[in-house]
Amino acid sequence: MTPRSDDAWFELVPQALLEFDEQGCVLRSNATFRQLLGDKPRPGGYLSQGSATLQCLTGWDSPLSLLGLTPGDAPLDNQARLQLGARKSRHLRSEVHAHAANEGGASLRFLCIVQDTTPVSLMLQRPPEPDTEPGALDELPHPPDITQDQLLHELSTILESSPAGTAYLRGDIVVRCNRRFERMLGLTPGALPGQHLDTLLASDPRIQRVVMQSTTELQTTGQFETEIEIVTPGHATRWYALSMRRIGLTGPLLEVIAVLSDISRIRAQQAQLEALGRDRDLMFSLSGVGIAFVRDGLVQSVNPALAHLLGVDDSDLVGRPMLSQYATDVCPDTDADVLTQLNRRGHWQGERALLHRRGTPLWAEVSLRLVHAQRPDEGYIASFVNVDDRHRAEENLTRQANRTRAILDSVFVGIVTLDEQGIVWMNRSARRMFGGDLNDFLGLPLSTVATPDLDHPFRLTGYLDELQDGQSHTFECEVMGRDGRVFWVVGNAVVTLGEFNERQITYALLDIDRRREAEALTLEARATLQRIIEMAPMAITLYDARTLKVIQSNQASSAFLNIDASKALNLAPEQIHDAERARLVRADMLTALDSDTPLRREYKLQHGLSGVQIWDVNYLPLSHDGQMADELLLVASDVSEQRAAEQARLVAAIAQRDMLVKEVHHRIKNNLQGVAGLLQQIAVRKPEVASAISEAVGQVQAIAQVYGLQVGAGGPLHLKNVVEAIAQSVQRTFGRAITLVVEGTSAADWQLPEAESIPIALSLNELLTNAHKHGPGGGPLSCMMTCSDQRVTIEIRNPGRLPEDFTLARVRGGVSGLGLVRALLPRRSSMLTLTQEDTEVVTRIELTPPSISLVSRPPLMGEATGQQIMLWSQ
Repeated sequence: MTPRSDDAWFELVPQALLEFDEQGCVLRSNATFRQLLGDKPRPGGYLSQGSATLQCLTGWDSPLSLLGLTPGDAPLDNQARLQLGARKSRHLRSEVHAHAANEGGASLRFLCIVQDTTPVSLMLQRPPEPDTEPGALDELPHPPDITQDQLLHELSTILESSPAGTAYLRGDIVVRCNRRFERMLGLTPGALPGQHLDTLLASDPRIQRVVMQSTTELQTTGQFETEIEIVTPGHATRWYALSMRRIGLTGPLLEVIAVLSDISRIRAQQAQLEALGRDRDLMFSLSGVGIAFVRDGLVQSVNPALAHLLGVDDSDLVGRPMLSQYATDVCPDTDADVLTQLNRRGHWQGERALLHRRGTPLWAEVSLRLVHAQRPDEGYIASFVNVDDRHRAEENLTRQANRTRAILDSVFVGIVTLDEQGIVWMNRSARRMFGGDLNDFLGLPLSTVATPDLDHPFRLTGYLDELQDGQSHTFECEVMGRDGRVFWVVGNAVVTLGEFNERQITYALLDIDRRREAEALTLEARATLQRIIEMAPMAITLYDARTLKVIQSNQASSAFLNIDASKALNLAPEQIHDAERARLVRADMLTALDSDTPLRREYKLQHGLSGVQIWDVNYLPLSHDGQMADELLLVASDVSEQRAAEQARLVAAIAQRDMLVKEVHHRIKNNLQGVAGLLQQIAVRKPEVASAISEAVGQVQAIAQVYGLQVGAGGPLHLKNVVEAIAQSVQRTFGRAITLVVEGTSAADWQLPEAESIPIALSLNELLTNAHKHGPGGGPLSCMMTCSDQRVTIEIRNPGRLPEDFTLARVRGGVSGLGLVRALLPRRSSMLTLTQEDTEVVTRIELTPPSISLVSRPPLMGEATGQQIMLWSQ
């Protein structure tokens, strides 16, 4: 459609149209609108300059409702009353639609469509003259006498000037009618008077039906009224109101006055009203906006959208108080204020919490408008738009903003936000840094806390012009608080956009005054440590953990590295030491780095012709918390002289101990032999106890033999020597020969620990003594010692026979015999058995480590696999 045709359509459309923009500027209006509401404001004027009725119809009295209207949304529905006089008014209804001003849709335009919804009864109502009262016509003076011609002329004039068609019929003849009557019926003016009624009936069959119906009623009641639809030639269908009244109730002919009134316009308006009612009912039922009509505080009607919004049926809401649909616990003091503003202004708009059926509040945008602005008792229309999701989102955003502010207040970083006017917000850390509250700095530039330096980043802010949204700039500077304290901060300046897309700068400031002091102290301590390292007498070298190359070393490390320390920089171990030493050093370095724990080693290194040097070396991986080591520290000390002194002291102590032990053992042996001699003398004097004393003498002598062997030994006793000594002692005590056989090349290598020497010696003494006592005859006893790499077996044979059902488990513990042997032998590393072989009793003892230990040595020249020793009684 071209602009010219669009303008033509806009001007010729029968509805009243008005178009305006977002600023309320009138763009255009058609003739129907100007005829209905006047021509003000004209195109280019503003709605705010128009009447209250115009503002109400266009929705300009509440612009917030227009802001939410977008193309495609349901139109905004308004109603207003146009007062035409003291007793006449029109009911107007409007719909406001939104559409885009151009293809981009950057701006909106609004089209207001106004319809006249005045009921027909009010349009046809003709109020009585204000000065006329009932019965007043009877009191009016009678007109003067006039002639019949004059009266006929005046009546004809009145009849022709009347807008209604009037005819006088007598019988079947149309006696008189005005031209208006003929034109209404589509007849030629002046042709109907004097004609028969058939002429009138022939013009339209519907007239004939009406006349037939009216004849009966006129004769009975004297009057007849109806509405008739007539199609006149060359014209559209017209509706007429026909009113017929009989005059002259007596007489042979029926005299009737017929009056035709054109009600086509009223009929058209009624049709429009019916269509408008259907459209309103359809919109009321299909609209997604909840709508309710409320009168006297009670809900009169609701649409399905409101019932669905509240989760109830339509019938449940009708008749209930409207205030009961609000959640009073959310906004208890709002009802009275809303009703007061509604009655005073005629409308109210805002957000309120409705009470859903499940008992939870549901937020909606509520718009209330009185049906009649001047009569609040006629009720109001309430519309509800669900904004619960948006409201909850806003609450979440507010809660999140408060939580973010609380978090920012709890951090140790000072945060300051500035706009074009100055500081707008600071967190607690920033207020503590600056020494004041937010009100002390609100609206002030950040340079308020800058030092007098001209190039201070708070004063020279040109770098901020180069930053885009989200970019930051880092700086370090001094800050001077209101309390006079001057301190260093490191900060970031970030450019952000505010709530209304305005440019804001956010500074994050960290107080590094203590850190700078700590850095200065660290540098001083590092310099002091470097001097100490250079002057230290021990070798200190720092290696790179990845390449194991020397990073730093002091002068004392030259002796360990075997080259000058200054030449060892950036050299690996293979470039400093020989192959074997480099392999050993690298392996220990890698071990320390893999375990991430300190490692201590002791190296014996050949140092020229001067001999062997002993170095105590410590490896220490250096790393940050939770990270891999990036450096390795080596600290080495030459402990050659210290180890030599320790060795000399150890040798002297061992020699002194051996001498003391030998002397003690020699004295113990002499004392035990003295005790044995005394016991033998008692046995001579008292023969009745000689047997028991002989056993005791044997045990004492066995212990003495052990201590005698320890006098010459320089460590643990050899098992072979103990067995030989015990055999000789028993032989001397009882005067019976014992044949000792030793088998195995490792016999001389088995040793007895000091703690096990006496128990095993006593056990052998008891077993040989037991063999002598229970072996009849004077023949020699047999003792065989068989040695292998895992164990030593000692076997004793004597003639005799064991009792029937003999078992060692039945032998009780005691101080002699098998009971003593079972108590003395080690339980886990020894085994004792007694068996009968022919006419001999065989006793076996198996000894395994740790009761005995095997010492490796090369075999001696000419050492045989077996040796036989014959011991004869003396």
